[in-house]
Amino acid sequence: MVSNKELQEKRMRGYFIDAAKETLKGEGLKAVNVRTVAERAGYSFATMYNYFKDLNELIFICVKDFMSECEAFADEQSDQQTPGSVRLRVRIRAMIQYFTQYPGIFELFYLERMNDIGARQPTAEMIYLFTDRIIQNDIEQMISSGEISAQDAEMLKISLRNGVAGMLVFYNNRLQPVDYRKFMETTENQLDFLIQRIYPGNFKKK
Repeated sequence: MVSNKELQEKRMRGYFIDAAKETLKGEGLKAVNVRTVAERAGYSFATMYNYFKDLNELIFICVKDFMSECEAFADEQSDQQTPGSVRLRVRIRAMIQYFTQYPGIFELFYLERMNDIGARQPTAEMIYLFTDRIIQNDIEQMISSGEISAQDAEMLKISLRNGVAGMLVFYNNRLQPVDYRKFMETTENQLDFLIQRIYPGNFKKK
């Protein structure tokens, strides 16, 4: 049975985590400091240190939470699809939509220097492999069904990992293309190109 002390600690940690996530979503990493987070949470910055080792630990937790949010959004968008090539496309599209909706999170993941984020190596690897995590079940299904070889699956993951990040860099930071509709159209064409080079068989649009 969970004690009142444990419940209180969980509740307090939640206040600071939510405050940090709101700041990151709206203003980015540069706006996050102990005083800003504490003020938004409604407590003193000294209180924050009762529940977190430092600000870097809090940011690391936020990164993991944002990943879970993005994955949940991809799950929601693809819940009518069975694992495979069509579902993979839907989930990649959902990931792109999530990061265009929250450019502050995209910057945290892909543009901030790792020395500004806590737990540098674990965080860097977790972020680097995040696209793989979104599509892992689909890739495994494609391999097991014989639609794609394990070697080509690795190349597809690398292509999507780098391609998605590149497209989002230009849109979120340079507004190229300027129009969101045009951006999504370009994104679809780029996904076609990346995927069909690796998997030219019967990949279907959805």
